[in-house]
Amino acid sequence: MKRLLTRLAGLAAVCATAPAWAQTAEPVFHGAERDWRVFTRGDGADRICYVQSTPRESNPENTDHGDVFFLVASWANGDAREQPSFLAGQMLRPDNPPGVRIGSDRYRMFVSEREGFVEDPGDEAELVEDMRRGSVMRVEATHADGTLVAYEFSLSGVTAALQQAGRLCR
Repeated sequence: MKRLLTRLAGLAAVCATAPAWAQTAEPVFHGAERDWRVFTRGDGADRICYVQSTPRESNPENTDHGDVFFLVASWANGDAREQPSFLAGQMLRPDNPPGVRIGSDRYRMFVSEREGFVEDPGDEAELVEDMRRGSVMRVEATHADGTLVAYEFSLSGVTAALQQAGRLCR
């Protein structure tokens, strides 16, 4: 789990400062599927393929949210397949971790600085499947300063984007 968390933490480089592994290659944009964008980073077995989206709604409106993304990543070497994560534009409070809701299904996350990861690894595939079937995903979190925030992501295009990322990381 820690090895996987370390690899996932590198996805913060998509929008912020890049960790060491990410400094070797810029992300390559492979197109958009409605509200989701497809990227790769690296080559060969080290290639990471991911889809990302930005919220269509951020609340409260009078808060500096920074750059906010939801991502689903796969590694060509098979270390991980379709791992979801949330990247906030601000530091998150670990004692009040993010939650994800699609329809009536809810998923708890844990915090690593600005990122949220699915708490129960067994729920990752279920969350991604719900993303494929759903139309809207809501993520609620708490910034380190105590501000409660909520983000609404469109799921339009996520299935096609995940299929494209899967082909790129075979």
